[in-house]
Amino acid sequence: MDDTDTGRFDRALRWLIAAVLLGGIMGILDGTMVAVAADTLVAEFGTSLGAVGWVSTAYLLALTVAIPVTSWAVDRVGARRLWLGGLAVFLAGSLASALAWDVGSLIAFRVLQGIGAGIIDPLVLVLLARAAGPARAGRVMGLMGLILSLGPVAGPIVGGVVLDALGWRWMFLINLPVGLVALLLARRVLADSPASGTPRARLDVAGLALLGPGFAAGILALSRAVGHPAWQPLVPLAAAVALLAGYAVHALRVRRTPPLIDVRLFARASFTAGVTVMTLTGLGTFAALFMLPLYYQQAHGHGALAAGLLVTPVGLGGALAMPVAGRLSDRAGSRALAQGGAALALLGMLAFTRVTAGADEIWTSLAALAVGVGLGCVGAPTMGALYRTLPPELVPQGSSVLYMLNQLGASAGIAAVALIVQQADGGPVAGFHGVAWFGAAAIAVLLAGTAGLPGRPAPAPATSGNAEVKATSRS
Repeated sequence: MDDTDTGRFDRALRWLIAAVLLGGIMGILDGTMVAVAADTLVAEFGTSLGAVGWVSTAYLLALTVAIPVTSWAVDRVGARRLWLGGLAVFLAGSLASALAWDVGSLIAFRVLQGIGAGIIDPLVLVLLARAAGPARAGRVMGLMGLILSLGPVAGPIVGGVVLDALGWRWMFLINLPVGLVALLLARRVLADSPASGTPRARLDVAGLALLGPGFAAGILALSRAVGHPAWQPLVPLAAAVALLAGYAVHALRVRRTPPLIDVRLFARASFTAGVTVMTLTGLGTFAALFMLPLYYQQAHGHGALAAGLLVTPVGLGGALAMPVAGRLSDRAGSRALAQGGAALALLGMLAFTRVTAGADEIWTSLAALAVGVGLGCVGAPTMGALYRTLPPELVPQGSSVLYMLNQLGASAGIAAVALIVQQADGGPVAGFHGVAWFGAAAIAVLLAGTAGLPGRPAPAPATSGNAEVKATSRS
């Protein structure tokens, strides 16, 4: 390839990166942007915080369930067509959410939006990796990692700006012009992906029918644990247990169709520890992202923008810690870094339990930064442990399970925050303290779970072949 061809390729790659990131950033932002609108939506629809919590929970649940379907469909449908379809579904959900007339309709339309995001999110890495090739993969993946890390930082800020200036409906309408540009650009620059040469497995429809409703029923049981007749949480809890147990039996017995989640993976102690840790990391992160705006708005009287800005230490801490912790874990192992990060996050959550209504924002910001940095030091080493401990052929399945359950933990965290704040006696600060104690308990369990992560890797034999592998991995 001469210099002219190389220049053309680089320009085409830049346009493709722009198209993919423009589409992908919407789903990332919408996962956290609505957190600053919880108080506004309670007043707008005259409903409870628990019901409004489902506006975010339903989105994350739909995204979680859509991910394995996307992984199955990418080779069958083609990445380009699936990407364009996912964008169209996401935009339809955004428009419908903006036109919602009550909280029930908004929750339903957020499910549609979450399905679109569940198609888009996994395809971002697929499209970028295929287009960049091995020579440019590090550069492109580094850019993608930055975008993913900044999502929790930018989401509350963008949400606060839009909410203060234009109103809550524009938090969804703003996706339309951005999404249309991304759609048109993608149609122009994305090439049709070649058909896969491997046999196409069937979609595990029975597993999907058991797993999705099972997750939703479990979260519903959590959201109704307090303040309802005893039978109300027991009904969805029993349904969740039955559905998930049915899925486990199905996954162990199925032969021709690969299950959405291979439960045999959980026989590996390090994998089970990693999944537990990542589920609780998602719970802790989104609990903090959801509770802090409520505290700043209700206890301090701040507007949505100020609350969004004051939440940024959580996401910023994670964005700063994850790349550093990921690199260090290659040499120091995952266990020690994750344990140190969990201990720091636990201290941050315990500091929240001492906050009063008149506390200076600097103290809550420092505690939020400690939580963000700590959970960032947990997340990256735990994900790295997956690749070091699973055989290569199980890594794709393990990655999907890890991401799905991380998002499920986020859903549970939001539902728990809404439940605790809604049932607290003594005003917003009492609710904030209740959430902080809940978060501290979750992170304490997380800290215990890190004991199952792998420690310092054994030194590799100093052979020429191994040296080549090391050099290749560094590049």
